[in-house]
Amino acid sequence: MDTSDIRKGLKMMLDGSKDPFSVIEFQFVKPGKGQAFTRVKLKNMANGNVLERTFKSGEKLEPANVETRTYQYIYPEGSDFVFMDQNTGEQINVPGDKIGDDAQWLSDGMNVDVTLFNEQPIGIEIPPSVVLQITSCEPGVKGDTASGATKPATLSTGATINVPLFVKEGEWVKVDTEGGKYLERVNR
Repeated sequence: MDTSDIRKGLKMMLDGSKDPFSVIEFQFVKPGKGQAFTRVKLKNMANGNVLERTFKSGEKLEPANVETRTYQYIYPEGSDFVFMDQNTGEQINVPGDKIGDDAQWLSDGMNVDVTLFNEQPIGIEIPPSVVLQITSCEPGVKGDTASGATKPATLSTGATINVPLFVKEGEWVKVDTEGGKYLERVNR
């Protein structure tokens, strides 16, 4: 692999690092004088750190032995989370520190993409939005109808989000997992 293969999402190893990196952004630069180069923003897939590197044109890159498989979330086990391959029934434990804040959106039976590096889980990618049930929220106060008024609501996964006043306990809502924001009510 060389610098002409760089694209968003490419997974590679950096010199001396034992963790794989994923390309977030890249820019090819061809100055009037001198050699062309590619400026790259990389994310460490194991710990989430972001760094910037510059590669000269034609420089060789090492591909990372990274694989993404779809697993179904089953249950939490201590600080780990257990996922199952629906085709084989094989179960894997993903450490909670590899999942981070995304754990608040995991619900039973949800399908997620688990990233494996040398057959070891290093992270998950959850869907951009999830549908969850509201387990508790205060009733909206009559007369409190200022436009855009919201109230806190607790979801079935334990996460808390702000919802419009008309949303009631027991209803299902669609939530943006990126920003933790209410999107819409869902009939179930």
